[in-house]
Amino acid sequence: MHKIERLLQTLAPKGVEFKTLEEVFEIKNGYTPSKNNPEFWEKGTIPWFRMEDIRENGRILKDSIQHITPKALRGKKLFPKNSIIISTTATIGEHALLIVDSLANQQFTFLSKKANCGIALDMKFFFYQCFLLGEWCKKNTNVSGFASVDMTAFKKYKFPIPPLEIQQEIVKILDAFTELNTELNTELNTELNTELNTELKARKKQYQYYQNMLLDFKDIHQNYKDAKMSAKTYPKRLKTLLQTLAPKGVEFRKLGEVCEIIRGKRVTKKE
Repeated sequence: MHKIERLLQTLAPKGVEFKTLEEVFEIKNGYTPSKNNPEFWEKGTIPWFRMEDIRENGRILKDSIQHITPKALRGKKLFPKNSIIISTTATIGEHALLIVDSLANQQFTFLSKKANCGIALDMKFFFYQCFLLGEWCKKNTNVSGFASVDMTAFKKYKFPIPPLEIQQEIVKILDAFTELNTELNTELNTELNTELNTELKARKKQYQYYQNMLLDFKDIHQNYKDAKMSAKTYPKRLKTLLQTLAPKGVEFRKLGEVCEIIRGKRVTKKE
């Protein structure tokens, strides 16, 4: 029996409790301070997250690409560290765990645990739960005009909250899988890149070899006294044709003997 199964039987013999998002979290929207006011942005120190931060730095975020100043808060409070941001418009369903007090733009909805919520919740466990929440978001959107998540239904979304020890065990397992997956992807990408580069170089050499072999007939020039067909490793059929049709070698001609050579003409704008 797996350790989690044993823990469930011991700590949750009657089953796991489910709660709605609005029962557990403060749910707020992000916003973008006016770009026209430099006081909100110049020398900013407060992290302000966008989708680019997830794309650039992953799903565990401790700093942002862009920052805002305290004046940009307009009396609003920062969202506390250990909050989740999840995209509820545009690129719906993407999420990250923030480990710093911060804000984000209006594409994101913030989920921070209510101060008066006595439920034991490991936010890293909920972070992993958000992969399921993200899939739910993609299937529950209002598509009139600009696609966005049905926020009324979003607040009613239920998620499991097993005992804390079980949450932590699940996090430990998923962290290990995530780390392994990252290492494997890195190794795989490195190997693939190396193999592709090696293969591309080999293909290029192979192409150049056959290109030279098939187009360069100098070693069987019919004017060369020592020309020998065996000097080249031609494909069998081509070698047979050469021996049959050009037993004395291949004839060479000057371009002027074969081609009419005409230079191009420069056309002026007046013409």
